[in-house]
Amino acid sequence: MIRCIVLTLLSVTVLEGLAMGQRFPAMSESRRIEMLQSPAKRPVRMVLDTDTYNEIDDQFAVVYALISPELDVQAVYAAPFHNNRSSGPGDGMEKSYEEILRVLDRLGKSPEGFVFKGSTHWITNLDEPERSPVALDLIERAKKSSPQDPLYVAAVGAITNVANAILIEPSIIQNIVVVWLGGNGHTWPSQREFNYMQDLKASRVVFDCGVPLVQLPCTPIVTHFTTTVPEMERYVGGRGPIGDYLLTIFKDYHKDHFAWSKVLWDMTAVAWLVNNEWLPSDLVHSPIVTDNYTYSFDSSRHMIRVVNFVRRDPIFRDFFTKLDKRSR
Repeated sequence: MIRCIVLTLLSVTVLEGLAMGQRFPAMSESRRIEMLQSPAKRPVRMVLDTDTYNEIDDQFAVVYALISPELDVQAVYAAPFHNNRSSGPGDGMEKSYEEILRVLDRLGKSPEGFVFKGSTHWITNLDEPERSPVALDLIERAKKSSPQDPLYVAAVGAITNVANAILIEPSIIQNIVVVWLGGNGHTWPSQREFNYMQDLKASRVVFDCGVPLVQLPCTPIVTHFTTTVPEMERYVGGRGPIGDYLLTIFKDYHKDHFAWSKVLWDMTAVAWLVNNEWLPSDLVHSPIVTDNYTYSFDSSRHMIRVVNFVRRDPIFRDFFTKLDKRSR
């Protein structure tokens, strides 16, 4: 009986995925794989979708993107989140928006026409996507792009904003590449990872729609991207107002710094765009998102790119060098 129930639930999930797939334009596998290669043009045209107030790694990711000459950051999007730092996804999005403004102020960069507010709630009905300023801006920028010159969407929070844009205008999957830090490794027993589990329907949209997707799994891959207070004090503190701010929020995140390190997850999505040799990856079939926060697999599914390792040292070296150069 239990086996029958499991199979029935899986069948429902598969059928939902098939129905969802019919919503989106077809893309040849060769085209998708071509778009999943290293970005061909420099600087890389990109937008950054971030739940910036969720913890402290997003701030580092925003700064890293904006001080990297390899990247042309065209917009920063505030993403929703809900944990003990917000009262709900909408409040989390508003707090993320405000935190983006604080970071930009310390970088001396204007937010006008550059920072946009995102979704106020999780996706509940695929037929009624939220038309947030982020979703509409992403659609507009994607329509001006092409498969030969795609817009890269670095997403480091719940994928709600991106999924809403895709649901509103499915054709944009042909003109964007999504680089998402979300979910765990494909062999990990559970997908109860913060970015992935907050909005399961949005996660399913991104894995099912066929958009060229680069996934950076959290556990057990990006968990290795850690640093410590002594390293932050040596290479981040004293590097202008933004360096001092990053050091302060890093130290304030945890009371006891003895033998303590902190993973700065979100910087890795930016690092993949700066130099993807630092984050080796594989082409694999897109997994099926199940309702019980696991993956199922089908070798007939389209391909995505999944990072399998993080070379920590060159990424931090690059970030520290750029931050130091900017402060001089």
